[in-house]
Amino acid sequence: MGSVDSQQRVLSGMRPTGRLHLGHYHGVLKNWVKLQHEFECFFFVADWHALTTSYDDPSQIRENVWEMLIDWLAAGVNPGSATLFVQSQVPEHAELHLLLSMITPLGWLERAPTYKDQQDKLREKDLATYGFLGYPLLQSADILLYRAGKVPVGADQVSHVEITREIARRFNHLYGREPGFEEQAEAAIVKMGKKNARLYRSLKRRYQEEGDMEALETARALLGEQQNISLGDRERLYGYIEGGGKVLLPEPQALLTDASKMPGLDGQKMSKSYGNFIGLRESPDTVEQKVRTMPTDPQRVRRTDPGEPEKCPVWEFHKVYSDEATREWVQTGCRSAGIGCLDCKKPVIDAIVEEQRPLHERAREYESSPDLIHAIIQEGADQARDAARDTLEEVREAMGVVYR
Repeated sequence: MGSVDSQQRVLSGMRPTGRLHLGHYHGVLKNWVKLQHEFECFFFVADWHALTTSYDDPSQIRENVWEMLIDWLAAGVNPGSATLFVQSQVPEHAELHLLLSMITPLGWLERAPTYKDQQDKLREKDLATYGFLGYPLLQSADILLYRAGKVPVGADQVSHVEITREIARRFNHLYGREPGFEEQAEAAIVKMGKKNARLYRSLKRRYQEEGDMEALETARALLGEQQNISLGDRERLYGYIEGGGKVLLPEPQALLTDASKMPGLDGQKMSKSYGNFIGLRESPDTVEQKVRTMPTDPQRVRRTDPGEPEKCPVWEFHKVYSDEATREWVQTGCRSAGIGCLDCKKPVIDAIVEEQRPLHERAREYESSPDLIHAIIQEGADQARDAARDTLEEVREAMGVVYR
């Protein structure tokens, strides 16, 4: 059973809401494109998650999945660098969700912030379902199935990573003590060599006797550098220092991504529900028309009235797209009525059209060839299932449901 280096694994998913907009691009996708070159990345379409709130009208889900995948690929997420797949094509997600549900206290799920929040927001839907209550656990299973050490999330999602850490901790506590655990851990310490063994023991003592968190971090770093112990031994020693057993499911860390600075056309946050968005694959003509009709500073009724950029939604776009010189030109020109609102909007239109040009080019290939996308997610599902099976073998073994 090959162990994985969880610190090198990243997992992230998105519910299929259809075509994405510039807020998604600046908030998530550009980050994915960067991460895929630095880590082993698994990016998935969370179609089962979509069913937790849209179970009564699933007609859009399939179409939304395809549109969203095209947007990912258009943005530069590359199936050669990352594993892309659809959640429901990897049934191991459901099995791990079921097995973890056996040990997850109800109270943990009921206190998930989004549980109450969504029920309030989506009053018109009946969300008093088993699936909706369990969806934070399904999210945890999504992460733990790949033993991902890093999960890129916005600040509002950190609580989901926290519950995942709690579930991993509980699982390891319940099932991590294999027979002969301490003897194997002690044998692994000796393999590290005299100097490192002495250092490890003193860090272990400092952490266990004094609760010294720095000693724990130093010990983890020390284990990460060891060449002469196996990954299995390393996981044993991670667990040994914490006074538990072997780490079967590593605890993930939230990788905080900057909130998208992408404003909507009306100055609010860009969102489909506000109808104030520019799509990721919007045609240049539509981009121009949407920006030209954007509201501006209400004080500028006539071309000759001076304005105040800070009160104008267009200025927020300049903050995202314009260089220092252009911003200077806007500030001066607007306040002196030296430029009109359409003059001010022109560089924004040009910048968005320019940003989207390579996206359109990449998307074209996939729009005309659905088979290509089928092949990509088929291959992705195969890769994901290989990784998932490894985890499940250990989980089943630990929980005693292996018969051979």
